[in-house]
Amino acid sequence: MVFSSILVMLFIGAVAGWLSGKIMEGRGFGLIGNIIVGVVGAFLAGLIFPALGFSIGGGVLSSILFATIGAVILLFLIGLVKK
Repeated sequence: MVFSSILVMLFIGAVAGWLSGKIMEGRGFGLIGNIIVGVVGAFLAGLIFPALGFSIGGGVLSSILFATIGAVILLFLIGLVKK
């Protein structure tokens, strides 16, 4: 993995984690936590959506959208477990 691709992955994870924290009304975890939530959410979405037959396409914006949806699902599941 090239250093620039790691930076892009971290950027997409941070943006997706921040967006999901805003969508889920204040359930963000700070910068590092948002990056982790975004990256794990992208992985989760990468498992769920192809199994359901959905495809968003390529590019940074579609990756951010894909990761944000996965991060929102992850935050929802974390909220269920915390209760």
